[in-house]
Formats: sequence, structure tokens, C-alpha cells
Amino acid sequence: MADYKITLLKGDGIGPEIVDQAVKVLDKAADKFGFTVEYDEALLGGCAIDATGVPLPDETVAKCKASDSVILGAVGGPKWDDQPGNNRPEAGLLGIRGALGLFANLRPSVIFGPLKSASPIKDEIIGDNMDIMIVRELTGGIYFGERGKSDDAAWDTEKYSVAEIERIARVAFDMAMKRNKKLTSVDKANVLESSRLWRKTVIEVSKDYPEVELNHMYVDNCAMQLVRNPKQFDVIVTSNIFGDILSDEASMIAGSIGMLASASLSGGKLGLYEPIHGSAPDIAGLGIANPLATILSVAMMLRYSLNQPEAAVAIENAVAKVLVENRTPDIFEEGLNKVTCSEMGDLVCQAL
Repeated sequence: MADYKITLLKGDGIGPEIVDQAVKVLDKAADKFGFTVEYDEALLGGCAIDATGVPLPDETVAKCKASDSVILGAVGGPKWDDQPGNNRPEAGLLGIRGALGLFANLRPSVIFGPLKSASPIKDEIIGDNMDIMIVRELTGGIYFGERGKSDDAAWDTEKYSVAEIERIARVAFDMAMKRNKKLTSVDKANVLESSRLWRKTVIEVSKDYPEVELNHMYVDNCAMQLVRNPKQFDVIVTSNIFGDILSDEASMIAGSIGMLASASLSGGKLGLYEPIHGSAPDIAGLGIANPLATILSVAMMLRYSLNQPEAAVAIENAVAKVLVENRTPDIFEEGLNKVTCSEMGDLVCQAL
């Protein structure tokens, strides 16, 4: 019997290509560190619509719930743009987050030394070791609020309960305790009632974490500060929509959205791990996709869900080593080796 059972949701576009490379690296890590992995595949997104008519089949939810963790590639593409909103590929993504209770999204923005030149931000602003963790609330807020439309209007409702804010705040404070004990809570409390409740609740939770330095920042100011002085941040906690936007901004500071991993966690060990980039259907099947964000998501899975921290560090170190001389086209620089998606996976395995 395998030590761990992993469900693979390869998804659409480049999803199958990048997940295959992540599995290759995970198998190598398992062999090196003495554990075993059993895989099961399920459908999510556009491929699920094509096969079953819905973006999130019941069978997929059941398989994910029966596993130790889930690896997701990417979903969506113009092929399914004409689908009604509740039957678009993205609805499957929201659905699996809700079904698995994945309320906490961890999005690290870490700059690898060899990629500093790929960042649009000056070296003196980035520094030598930019490392930001964005903790995004994932199952509440405007993406899950009441919505509707008429002939000449449409609306989406932002709503948060005290309980929802408390639980994501505790995840962020716990994360800050393991890092530099500094937490920035991002809201729009000067305008939004939901943000005023957010700020009040975070302040209450902070009383249980006297060692953590807490400060508050409006989301528009945070977006500016991420570019002006990203080194000021350690852990950022924010709502669903603000976290979605800020983490994409932070990814570009780090050099490429193709490098950024993420973890979506429940109250227990079960997690869903995915790159934060999209399905990139325009390059699907060309063999040029960057699998490193998915490979780094596997490292996060080993750390947060499978209790294999040494394997996680080994994968991260292997990626850093490979990047010194090898790049996929999205992060390529003259004088280095341009490699395919599969070749990048092989190189990381060799470095392991």
C-alpha cells in the first residue's frame, strides 16, 4: 500500500503537460526519500464539460476527498467561453474549493537568484532574498456571494462572516509565527463594510499572537507598496478578490507568473496544489510550457500536506540549481540553454 494517494486533475490547455513533469519529479523525490505515491486521475474544467457535461463531476469530488492531496494543472480556455457562467470551467475550480473546504490559499512570491534579471523591478528594490507569503481567503467574499443580473444591470455581493475571517486570520498569524513574525492585513476599510468587519476581526485575533507585529494597509496602497518596496512585507493576509489580484502582481515582481506555486488548504492536511498561471491554450501541445510552478507546488504539498519537509527543500534547491543554466522560453535569456517542458522536468530530476 502506498504511503500517499494523490489525485491528479490535469485540466485543460498546458495542464496535462505540466502535471506530467510534476509527477516525474515527485516520483524521483519519493524514491530518494523513501516513500511511495499512488495516483488517481479525475476530470475538472473544460475537459470535464466535454466528457460529462459539467465542469465538476461528483466522481471527481469523491476521488479528491479520498486522497491525501490533489495536484491541479489549469482549467479553462476560449473553447468554453460560450458556456453559461455556472457551467464554465472556472465554476469547477470554485466548486472543488468549496467541496473540499479549501478556505486558505497560500501563494509564496520568492525570487530565485538566477531570475533576478527577469524581474521588471530594479535590483536595489528587490534585494537578495525577496520572500513574501500571501494568505488569501478562498471560499468567501465576492466570488461566492449572491449574484444576479437584469437586462441593464448585474451584481455580485461581497460578504464575510466573523468566523470566516477568524479562521483565515489564524492561518496567517500561525504562518507569521514560523517566519519573521510580521503580518500585513489588507482591506478597503475606508469604503467597504465587509472590510471594516475584516479589520476589526483581525485585530481581535491578533490578541492571541502578541509576538506578531500587525499592520493594516488599504489594498490600493498595498498594490503600490509591492512595487515600491516589496521587502517590507513578510506575510500578507487578505480577502478572496484582493488576494487574487495582489498575488498575480507579486508573481511578476518575482520574474514570471510561470514560477509561482500555490497551496489551497482545509482545516486538516488535505490540500490542492496548483500553479497560479492559467491554461495557456495558445501554447498547449508545443512542449514549451514552464512546469516549474507546478513542480514547486509539489514541494509545497510535501511540506504542508505530506509531512516531507526534507523532500520539499530538495526540490526547491534542485529548481534553483537548474535555473542557473537552463530556461524554458518564457524566462529565457541569451547565453543560457533553452529547454522544453519535458527537458526541464528531466533536469530537475537529475538535480535531485
